[in-house]
Amino acid sequence: MIQHKVIVGLEIHVQLCTRSKMFCGCAVEFGAQANSRVCPVCLGMPGVLPVMNKRAFEYAVLVGLALNCEIPSFTKWDRKSYYYPDLPKNYQISQYDLPLAKNGFIEIPLPGGKSDSVQTKRIGIIRAHLEEDAGKNVHTAWNFSQVDLNRTGTPLLEIVTQPDMNGGAETRTLAAELQRIVRYLGVSEGDMQKGHIRFEPNINLIITKDGREFKTPIVEVKNLNSFRALERSIDYEEQRQLEEFLETGAVLEMGNKSTRGWDDEREATVLQREKEEAHDYRYFPEPDLVPVELTDAWLEEIRGRLCELPLARQTRYVREFKLGEYDASVLTSERSTAEFFEAAVKAGGEAKRVCNLLTQTGLKLANEKGCGVSDLGVTPQNVAQLAEMVGSATISATSSTAIFEAMVQSESGKAPDVLAEELNLIQKSDAGELEKIVEQVLAENAQAVADVTSGGKKSNKARGFLLGQVMQKTKGQANPKVVSEILGRRLG
Repeated sequence: MIQHKVIVGLEIHVQLCTRSKMFCGCAVEFGAQANSRVCPVCLGMPGVLPVMNKRAFEYAVLVGLALNCEIPSFTKWDRKSYYYPDLPKNYQISQYDLPLAKNGFIEIPLPGGKSDSVQTKRIGIIRAHLEEDAGKNVHTAWNFSQVDLNRTGTPLLEIVTQPDMNGGAETRTLAAELQRIVRYLGVSEGDMQKGHIRFEPNINLIITKDGREFKTPIVEVKNLNSFRALERSIDYEEQRQLEEFLETGAVLEMGNKSTRGWDDEREATVLQREKEEAHDYRYFPEPDLVPVELTDAWLEEIRGRLCELPLARQTRYVREFKLGEYDASVLTSERSTAEFFEAAVKAGGEAKRVCNLLTQTGLKLANEKGCGVSDLGVTPQNVAQLAEMVGSATISATSSTAIFEAMVQSESGKAPDVLAEELNLIQKSDAGELEKIVEQVLAENAQAVADVTSGGKKSNKARGFLLGQVMQKTKGQANPKVVSEILGRRLG
């Protein structure tokens, strides 16, 4: 009998959102004209000297703290040599044996938690280090390639996890959590379409056959820029490696690692080259940069910039506000949305109703406008008032959507109660007035009344029909709860 387990470690490259590059003053700008954001330093001209971007270093340390890493007081720079067309110096300034963060961990959410908590799994972080990005090869000009060096020298934080993940879905969850963290900290925009985060999973299998354990050769899939591609490439490799083992019996040994690319159209990985080992890069200390010594005072100043991280906030929402896991994860996906939600609750809005307004209407409107909920022009106080109006049955839940949309469209910042009056959406709850309308509806629909009082299969359908007739006569303004109570008294 053969059993197998997939083992995944992940390398994540995060582009830090500094205004200038890692070792020169060139602007970091997406979409600029090719080779227009370069200088002698990032082009590797003779005689130039790099200067470290202090903000990039602080951003990297901040991520290390968020990932519960040890932050050494001393770190240095190293040269990593390799020869690609998009690497003008033929080496990359990186960090090798003394990274700025190491031995950490990250908690990721798993499905199936209790009603008052979020189930998690801990994934180890081996290291996080800073380096400069390479350029970009462009293959759109007839039958030859071009090189755009605008990206060369961009600050890049590489995070390396332990091989603690056991499948594509779990790895995707980790990647999404890391994206949330860097956005919360404000160190990266985390836009995968712009290449701000790229993933490289290292995948192999532990196969048990006839009581013996075998490990398949490790495959690294390069430069994935979507969660979907990340998950599917791992799932594909799991099946491919299992089939290859059964056919060839190949196992992990020194020098048989390989890198593969992901073909999104075929949904398959494609062999690129045999994987280099560390000695192939000929690392040595960077002679043009001094080491970085992080004082206690400097470290504590950076630590002071930490905020409540997304998973901790998500867990608190489930516990404190009694929200479901899904709603809590949606609200905490962006820091600004979570802060807007809490401000609305603090202003008096009932948490679940505020949550419904934001997740069902606010985020939809924000997505249409290409902005965040906090940028819609609606105040948390107005959302709190709108939630209270729904809770007190002043308006219906359906009407709250129209009022929210009107608040977004209103340039005068009108309050929801004013808009409800203007739009004629205030619910009628006057029992005396509704009694008369119910009487009229009952008189006009004798057959439906008979179906209700007979208690047969048609009873519930007929009762719903009568309720609908009342709502129609009041143009949707009748309070359904009050109408139902009146119908109940009249019809039994």
